[in-house]
Amino acid sequence: MSGAGRPAVSLNGSRGAADGPAVPLSPEDLAESAVRAVAAGADEVLVHPRTPCGRESLSPRVVGPVLEVLRGAGVGVPLAVPASIGAEPDPAQRLARVRAWTVLPDRALVHFAEPGAAELARALLERGVAVDAVVALGGPAGPKALERLRSWLVRERGVGRAGVRVVAEVAAGPADEQTTGPALPAGLRGLPPQALLLFGRDGASWPALRLAGRCGTAARTGVGDVLRLPDGRPARSNAELVAAARELLPRAGDPA
Repeated sequence: MSGAGRPAVSLNGSRGAADGPAVPLSPEDLAESAVRAVAAGADEVLVHPRTPCGRESLSPRVVGPVLEVLRGAGVGVPLAVPASIGAEPDPAQRLARVRAWTVLPDRALVHFAEPGAAELARALLERGVAVDAVVALGGPAGPKALERLRSWLVRERGVGRAGVRVVAEVAAGPADEQTTGPALPAGLRGLPPQALLLFGRDGASWPALRLAGRCGTAARTGVGDVLRLPDGRPARSNAELVAAARELLPRAGDPA
């Protein structure tokens, strides 16, 4: 699990060729990018599997081969995929796809703002796949997703049970003010830091990573989240972003 100065890396996210050469596209490019990101210090890899035409998919015929290529390339850290509306709009079909997977990821992201999230998370846990329960802090989603997640966690007897982790997206704009202090945002207080991962996208990415470092939670970077380094220069690769993140995160054994 990501932490102690070693971030997770989002290899591609919703990016495409128009976002520049740092975005890996083919399974082989994804594998090479993952290997280099892990060598730079990433200890989890998030990949958005895509069809040859570039569409996100939860099909076993798409998810399985991508995972096999990454593992075959020697990526030994946990692999995660998103089980979201971007890959399959229909909740029943998302559930069916996940239950049909023949090659399993180590973790799967479930967005609690999306319909059917609780059922999908339970199906993943039953298959032995750890769940990253995604909620947004601030932004248009509002507090409903977090409230829905909290209710589900109560039914699951707590966030630390059965491989469930809360993945909180810090929104850009006014929510960036939450990253200026040492404390977790109010909606997450009371949850153990080891069961949390904080991340942001684009302008919120580096403030969120710094907040994660101060609060002792896991963090995430990668071109799926951000295309620029902390100094504003375009990132050339996922490995470069991971190396920059490690410079900002406390290492194991560092004083608090």
